[in-house]
Amino acid sequence: MNREVRQVTDSRVLAAMSHPLRRRLMDVLKVYGPATVSTLAERTGQAVANVSHHLKVLAAADLVEEAPELARDRRERWWRLVSAGLRWSSADFAGDPSREAVQQAAVSLNLDRQVGLVRDWHAAAEEQRAAWAEAPFSTDRWLRLTPTELAEFETELLALLSRWGDRELPDDGQRREPVFFFAHGIPAQP
Repeated sequence: MNREVRQVTDSRVLAAMSHPLRRRLMDVLKVYGPATVSTLAERTGQAVANVSHHLKVLAAADLVEEAPELARDRRERWWRLVSAGLRWSSADFAGDPSREAVQQAAVSLNLDRQVGLVRDWHAAAEEQRAAWAEAPFSTDRWLRLTPTELAEFETELLALLSRWGDRELPDDGQRREPVFFFAHGIPAQP
């Protein structure tokens, strides 16, 4: 996988990833690494044929690729992400109503996915939540920033996330579960 975050400027790429299952498949590949179609179907509760179709759409947009070196035989097909992450700017899609609509749909899907994951956590069984005690958190804060300062804040926050997300995991016998983190920094009025 390319460790760089890909800057998306093509609305066709955003359209390809703007589907709940395709977004989820990309998340599974990001968290667990390369996988076969069968494994992805099992992790998402989807039919193999459905997962295969959506992987082809993602591959056509250069979001996933086959990993033939992982296959044990000619029938086995492994898939992996092409890039470590994706980002885009609404400015890259401005001025063209169809491109703007695709960009807005991608933002909406991301927000639905992010909020959905948080809601799922709060709806989980008490025994599942109890194992994490007080570790899960939410926070918000009003800041007074210029656009340049907000960009600087983002750079610092991304560096912190990279430090934790890209670290070599200690071999200390402890089980580390996937943890989802999201934050938004947007101009708003209280």
